[in-house]
Amino acid sequence: MAETERAHSREDTLRRLMTEYEIPIRRMCCVYLRDEDLAADAVQETFLRAYTALDRFRGESSEKTWLMRIAVNVCHSMRRTGWLRFIDRRVTLDQLPEPVVHADYSLSELTIDVMRLPQKLLDVVLLHDYQGFTAREIGSMLGIPYQTVISRLKTAHTRLRVSLTEAEKGGAPE
Repeated sequence: MAETERAHSREDTLRRLMTEYEIPIRRMCCVYLRDEDLAADAVQETFLRAYTALDRFRGESSEKTWLMRIAVNVCHSMRRTGWLRFIDRRVTLDQLPEPVVHADYSLSELTIDVMRLPQKLLDVVLLHDYQGFTAREIGSMLGIPYQTVISRLKTAHTRLRVSLTEAEKGGAPE
């Protein structure tokens, strides 16, 4: 009987986590993978992995941080697979999940520039600027030092600032 109650408790916990965090995880996966269908698969895999690891979650970070770390790892795994190279992963802005703020033309251009960042910079920008995690939480999620997160954010923001400046001048960004 205790095993049945424990299973129901785990299922209830999973349902709650899915209700609370499915949308932000889906948004992050969609931008990260640049494919809505792959993002849906990544979200399913994220919650499957979370369900199997529920007993090992120690609460050393927030549930959202823990789930995002799982999602980032799932997305990394999906990007490493060989078959992913053979599909068209370009996503137009109208295919992305609804952003938190309404986009205007300059924000749309910025989104494109963000998606063109190298992977290491993209990771920290998505988690910090798009999801609102702190540098310490991102370091924990990605398994990198806090100062590395700060450095990558600074580099990414500098690159994005240069792109915006070039766009305002009418030139093409590098």
